[in-house]
Amino acid sequence: MIEENGRVVRVESDFVWVETIKQSACSSCTAQKGCGQSLIAKIGDGKRMEIQVDNPHHIAALVNDQVTLGVGERSFLTASFLVYLLPLIVMFIVAVSVQLSGFTEPTVILSALVGLAGGFLLTHYISGRISRNCSYRPVLLRKI
Repeated sequence: MIEENGRVVRVESDFVWVETIKQSACSSCTAQKGCGQSLIAKIGDGKRMEIQVDNPHHIAALVNDQVTLGVGERSFLTASFLVYLLPLIVMFIVAVSVQLSGFTEPTVILSALVGLAGGFLLTHYISGRISRNCSYRPVLLRKI
């Protein structure tokens, strides 16, 4: 289970709204000065975000309580695959198929872009279907 701490900002019947602070792991990395990722991470670092969290154990959380929420590792990896890899895989398959069919390079490039867009649409469709599954939603684990 991947865990994150946050502060309760609203309480509703079956779920709570938790405010977390987006943090990057770059501050603990020794290569941060020569890494482009650390520059990107600084953009969103320290921003607050609110998340709707299921409360299946009916933990009595009140506004301003510090809580721990969690998401299963398998759910996290599946979601990461959908967001980062699926569009690229679809783009690659479409581009290679068009290239092997003997089309010109500009056509292959255009088809790769169409494949990437199709991959994003496929990701959107699949994520909409799996978002209804409770295992992909964060849950309230405990009060701190």
